[in-house]
Amino acid sequence: MSENIKKMLFEDSELRKIADFRSLGREFAMQFLFQSDIGGDAPTDVILKYFWKQLSAAGCFIENSKFRKAADFAEKIIYGAYEHRVEIDAKMVEFSKNWAIDRMGAVDRNVIRIAIYEMLFDESVPPVVSINEAVDLVKHYGGDDSGSFINGILNGVKNSITRSAREAVKKK
Repeated sequence: MSENIKKMLFEDSELRKIADFRSLGREFAMQFLFQSDIGGDAPTDVILKYFWKQLSAAGCFIENSKFRKAADFAEKIIYGAYEHRVEIDAKMVEFSKNWAIDRMGAVDRNVIRIAIYEMLFDESVPPVVSINEAVDLVKHYGGDDSGSFINGILNGVKNSITRSAREAVKKK
């Protein structure tokens, strides 16, 4: 793994200081999906175990309840985004207007996948929260224009779904 990728994946970030385990989980999910995207590996329990071991060795993953909840949330996103990747990528293409997925930056592509996964398959997260979290995440890891780029795509996806953009669906 190159030093630049290690730095991006494992350096201490402002997001890690956020109290919300879900934000941290999204950061971990993006890091894993980025790594998996570049390496071409499908997520497996063995690869995820190694990923957590890497984060721990780098000092980015502390064994406490916040990080464990973040890891559980990240794994839900990772497996869900991978399971629904064909549909997620189709939505990404539909709303990216003349941008092929392979032309997008790997960070942008995987942040978008996380948000689309949440909007389409995790109704416990309001779509506007998914968009805000994605924009915040890409501010730290993406390019200068990444925030407006993914915001445009994700707003298109949000406007195409039928559930409330501002409310989570409560489980009965």
